[in-house]
Amino acid sequence: MSESPQVTIASLIREQAIAHPDKPMVIDPTERVSYRELDESTRMLAATFVEAGIGPGTRVGLIMPNNARWVQIALAVTRIGAVIVPFSTLLTGRELAAQLKVSGVAHLISVEEFRGHRYLDELSAALGTPTLLPGGVTNPEVPALRRIWSPATVFRAQRFPETRTVVDALAKTVTPDATMAIIFTSGSSGAPKGVVHSHRSALGAVAAGLPDRLIDSQTRLYLPMPFFWVGGFGSGIVSALLAGATLVTEEVPEAESTLRLLERERVTHFRGWPDQAVALAHTAAKIDADLSSLQVGSLEALLPLAERSQPGARANLFGMTESFGPYCGYPADTDMPRSAWGSCGKPFHSMEVRIADPESALPLPDGATGEILLRGPHVLRGICQRGREEVFTADGFYPTGDLGHLDDGFLFYHGRSDDMVKISGATVYPSEVAAALKSIEGIDNAFVTHIDGASGPQVGAVVVSRSGFTTGQLRSAARQVLSSFKVPTVWLVLDSDDEIPRGGTGKVKAGDLRKLLCCKGSQSRVAIPAAAGTEKSEVS
Repeated sequence: MSESPQVTIASLIREQAIAHPDKPMVIDPTERVSYRELDESTRMLAATFVEAGIGPGTRVGLIMPNNARWVQIALAVTRIGAVIVPFSTLLTGRELAAQLKVSGVAHLISVEEFRGHRYLDELSAALGTPTLLPGGVTNPEVPALRRIWSPATVFRAQRFPETRTVVDALAKTVTPDATMAIIFTSGSSGAPKGVVHSHRSALGAVAAGLPDRLIDSQTRLYLPMPFFWVGGFGSGIVSALLAGATLVTEEVPEAESTLRLLERERVTHFRGWPDQAVALAHTAAKIDADLSSLQVGSLEALLPLAERSQPGARANLFGMTESFGPYCGYPADTDMPRSAWGSCGKPFHSMEVRIADPESALPLPDGATGEILLRGPHVLRGICQRGREEVFTADGFYPTGDLGHLDDGFLFYHGRSDDMVKISGATVYPSEVAAALKSIEGIDNAFVTHIDGASGPQVGAVVVSRSGFTTGQLRSAARQVLSSFKVPTVWLVLDSDDEIPRGGTGKVKAGDLRKLLCCKGSQSRVAIPAAAGTEKSEVS
């Protein structure tokens, strides 16, 4: 569907149930939910919530792995104007307690256990209370929390038939500017933030990017990204709902089972992290998986060689939780102009991008690198427990903390403002170095940051490769694609990215990456610092 400022989750569900009643909206390995069933089930679940006192503005937390029931519960909450607050399945009890308090969650829906986490037990320990059970809660550490539910309880609950008419009446009162979701982000550093989005900002942000992402009603979309992250919620659930597409998901992605799921469901678009696609491609070759249904717009490692673009020719979709996903791009089946290769594409409709001096906050001219600021109807409405003046500039821009430059309307990303480093007086952007390293044949992924050395900051790189590179070989290859002052002087070679430290949203944690590099002496695969001062800096 086209972007509409008047749409809400409730109106969207009804619209798609009429347009595509029998089409699956979401598929997981054990369950399929059509658009008609989505309409019926979310109306039923919403009735359960209404009878429990949940209504417009009530904040409802959710801790579950990716599956069809996650989608149904979240959409039922937002259908009646309540606010969904997805929590990471990676949170500790202490972290969960802090986020419950900040977001003012009144009802928490949580699975008992997932991948070693027993959420209620860990939350109970953090709060210093007896074991928390589904039911009433009163605790000064989480003063808004009143009830804890299990997903099974939500689906089993008895409800009065007439409550559904109340659900319909409530849905009609929800406006596009009503708060829809609070999504927590830790960014790449710093404390987690509860980012507030309205129906208008979230749905408008996703709708603006659908054409460039090549998602329409014929799409069968798979994302490994967790739904608690905006990459799964926005780029997955909301994208499918807006387009009338089918979303395919699973609780625990494993290479072989994921490939068989893609094969069985004839998935047309695989989105996620590039390194995941590379790993899947290795396994696909071993088990002879049929991925012929995948189309351009999927991550290219899974496409036939003839359908892949040249490195840098296609846009790297770029966004953040505060923009509810990507805010710039370019048609995924089209090469950008040669001068724009390596860029993130152009800002989407209604998104205004300004590049400003990080210190003075004054706008910079085209081509100059500075902090990326965003303004428009699709950016966040605010951040929990922060005043508007703490979040936005006086003229309404949101300072992202990201660095970039604009060239003829195309945005080039240069990393985080708190991670750039000066080497011999010249600025080095970790993202630029990482992109160059990933262009080297045999390197599956690269993560770059700065670390403190005896003679000042140094560039450090964690490289994922199965090719048996030595540090000397890496440095030699890096010199072919980077100016000498940008070549990392501290290296760590890993055979998988399992050790890469990520936060609850999946983003790499820069501080922990530095610790990983600095702990070289305690591991057999050690990071080896190159001899300092052997090369003259080439500043151009």
